[in-house]
Amino acid sequence: MARMDSSGDFSRSADLQRASDEVIARLEGLGIALNGDESPEALILVLEEVERFEEAVEECGGDLMLDENPPGTVAQPDDPRFALPLRRADETIRSYRERLARATDDLVSQQE
Repeated sequence: MARMDSSGDFSRSADLQRASDEVIARLEGLGIALNGDESPEALILVLEEVERFEEAVEECGGDLMLDENPPGTVAQPDDPRFALPLRRADETIRSYRERLARATDDLVSQQE
């Protein structure tokens, strides 16, 4: 059985793993492909960008319940701009996050 040392490393490690698992489940639930090589920090940055995208969709009048498709299905949003961009198979997590940020920025600029 694993034990926590005096510095609390086991506890922090277990908490980090639990938080990572939650973020992974949320991203995969949105249909975002992950390969397991992503760092916890990269996962958090992607989740933050997904949340920023979702806020922009809502501010533009989109309905996330209609615009986000279940994994394995084809998206049919009210407006194609509201479909969450998915990660391509050959795309790094960083380039995906940057592409998602550009899509979000495009939505935000169209609101102004």
